[in-house]
Order: sequence, then C-alpha cells, then structure tokens
Amino acid sequence: MAVQANLSKALDKSYEDKSISEILSAPPSALAGLTTAHDAVLKEHFGIDTVRELGSNKYFALAGVLVALSGKEG
Repeated sequence: MAVQANLSKALDKSYEDKSISEILSAPPSALAGLTTAHDAVLKEHFGIDTVRELGSNKYFALAGVLVALSGKEG
C-alpha cells in the first residue's frame, strides 16, 4: 500500500518535489525555517550534515521522545 504525505509546509520550496531519499540526504536547511547558517551551526556543534543525521541524532531523538511522553506522565 502506498502512503502519501503532503510535506510542502515542512520543507523549503526547493525540496517540495523531491523524494524522501533526496530530502534525507539534503542539508538540514531543506526543512522549512532552517537556513544555511543553521547548517553551519549543526555541523560545527553536532557533526550533522544531512536531514537523516539530524533525525537520528541521539540528542534530538531523545528530545522528541520526551515531548511525545510529556502528556503521558502520571
């Protein structure tokens, strides 16, 4: 079964028509709201060059899990 998702609001305009594989291999600035200046900071401080590396970085992944669990305490 094919799955479709409209990511146009989450991506820089130049990446809206790219495949998931191409987006994952792109710099973080492919995500809407991030710039090449953010790319440089992510590279310098975390060694992150791609959207894939950003999404699989242990610190960012942990933060995402904590946010997802935030409403489940108790």
